[in-house]
Amino acid sequence: MSTVATRQAPPEVAPAPAVPGRRRRWTRLILPVYTWLMIFYFSLPILVMIVFGFNDTQGRLNLRWQGFTLNWYRDLFAIQGLTTALRNSLIIAVIVTIASTVLGTMVGLALGRYRFRGKGAYDLVLFSAISAPELVLGASLLSLFVTAQFVRGFVTIIIAHIAFSLAFVAVTVRARVLGLDPALEEAAQDLGADPWTTFRKITLPLLAPGIVAGGLLAFALSIDDYVVTSFVSGQVETFPLWVYGASRVGIPPQVNVMGTLIFLGGVAIAVGNAVLARRQQR
Repeated sequence: MSTVATRQAPPEVAPAPAVPGRRRRWTRLILPVYTWLMIFYFSLPILVMIVFGFNDTQGRLNLRWQGFTLNWYRDLFAIQGLTTALRNSLIIAVIVTIASTVLGTMVGLALGRYRFRGKGAYDLVLFSAISAPELVLGASLLSLFVTAQFVRGFVTIIIAHIAFSLAFVAVTVRARVLGLDPALEEAAQDLGADPWTTFRKITLPLLAPGIVAGGLLAFALSIDDYVVTSFVSGQVETFPLWVYGASRVGIPPQVNVMGTLIFLGGVAIAVGNAVLARRQQR
């Protein structure tokens, strides 16, 4: 009896994965390199400001590195006009931050949670205040104060700053409200908490990161505003107005020191807000 040998077909072998070539390795570097270049580009003015706060300059022109010194930190308040302008800016910024945060939080909470007639128009006005050029906003406020025969000064600056800062706080808080889980508040009410207790112990802590972020944004917008302030300031001089006036004859090194301290203070508050938000997520 003869046997017939059968030849089996060789099993199919899956193709080996393509080894990434040189071109693919280069494309992976594009986004990281671009990101770090943008970070360096945006940080360069701040780095120059911090470095030239230690420049041992002679005279008012602070354009060339002449040596390292800490004298300008020691003589930070040696220029009376600059000190007064900084004090005005800080007082205005604190008042504007408190008022904008309180009002903007209520507006953001209402827009994010409730439906009411005219909500679309409210949204339109809110985003118009954000998108409107500062030149238009400043001219409009100036016309309002002149028509109402309102004396321009400290109060008009505060009103103007609240006018454009409130919208940023409201939008920030509303975004936080839309991300909240309503089941948490419902659970608190089921356990016997009244509306005020629910808001104080549940809603407000959950909104805290958005409220702090909106407040920081309002503070930053207020303390460095020049365009709107120049329209409504009257005889009151703020830090940006003083710096612009001094730029014609030379900016003293104390300006860089003050800017550095303001920047570091903002960074410290932002880091604290990030740590608070991370603890609440755990």
